[in-house]
This record gives sequence, structure tokens and C-alpha cells, in this order.
Amino acid sequence: MALFGKEIETMHDLFTHLMRDMYYAEKQIEKALPDMVEKATSQELKAAFSDHLQQTHEHVARLERAFELHGQKAKAIDCPAIDGILKEAKDVAADIADKRVLDAGLIAMAQAVEHYEMARYGTLVAWGKELGHREIVELLSKTLEEEHEADEKLTDLAEGSVNVAAAEGAHRAAAE
Repeated sequence: MALFGKEIETMHDLFTHLMRDMYYAEKQIEKALPDMVEKATSQELKAAFSDHLQQTHEHVARLERAFELHGQKAKAIDCPAIDGILKEAKDVAADIADKRVLDAGLIAMAQAVEHYEMARYGTLVAWGKELGHREIVELLSKTLEEEHEADEKLTDLAEGSVNVAAAEGAHRAAAE
């Protein structure tokens, strides 16, 4: 099985392919975030996921604008990587009974998504610069910056309260 289809012959084609991959990923993330909001028990985490859902809508709109600037129709292609990350998140969430531990797990899964997005948007920005797509680079750089900020917010939540609460439960259970 080839990694990319036969339609990819140029850097332009590869750039378009990766934008389609990210368009699919953002659409899948839009579908997954409401469930994460519902499952989270920390009010701060619920708010962070809700905020990121709103940003994700903007990310989709930016990608649609980027396609337009690139002379392409906004079109998604399957992204097995994001599908796998989101499936793992759903499976992990289903396996955790302790709500404090669930919040820690949700953060870990959300950060896996963020890191995937940062890697992909970073690549698109670099390729866009090489291809001279200044306006697209501006759009996607904004999204990349927001993904970094979301990741930092999740780290702050994890280290500031969520991981502490999850670990306290483990310490109590070990003491009993």
C-alpha cells in the first residue's frame, strides 16, 4: 500500500493532500469535542474543551479559506492517524470509572490530538512558505498558534489541579 496516492507528483499536490488530511481531522475533532465536554467533570476542563470546540469551528473555516486561496475545493480525505487517536481517546474514557482519573485521561488524549495538529500545521506552514503561499501561511500560522495555546492550557490544568486530584485518589486507595 502506498503512503500517498498516485495523484501526488509535486509539492503542490503534497501540500493539497496534507490540507485535505487536516480538513478531515478538524471535522472529526469537531464531532469528538462535545463528547469530551460532556465526560469531563472539572468545570475548568469542560470550559477548555468548549472553548476549543469554538476554535475548531474557526480552524475549519480557515482551512476552507486556505483551499479557496489555493484554488482548490475544500475536500477531506481520510486520516487514519486522527481516527486512531480519537478511537483511543474514546476507548480510554470508557475504561475509567474514577472521574478524577477520567479528567486526567481526557487531558492526555486531548494533548495527543493537539500534538498531531501542531505537527501537521507546522509542516503546512513550512511547505506554504516554500511554495510562496503567504496568505495561506498567515491563516495556518494562526491555527498553529492556537493549537500551541490549547496544549499549554491543558498542561496548566493537568499540572495545576487535575493530575493532583487523580493522584490523591490513587494515594488514598493505596493507603486503604
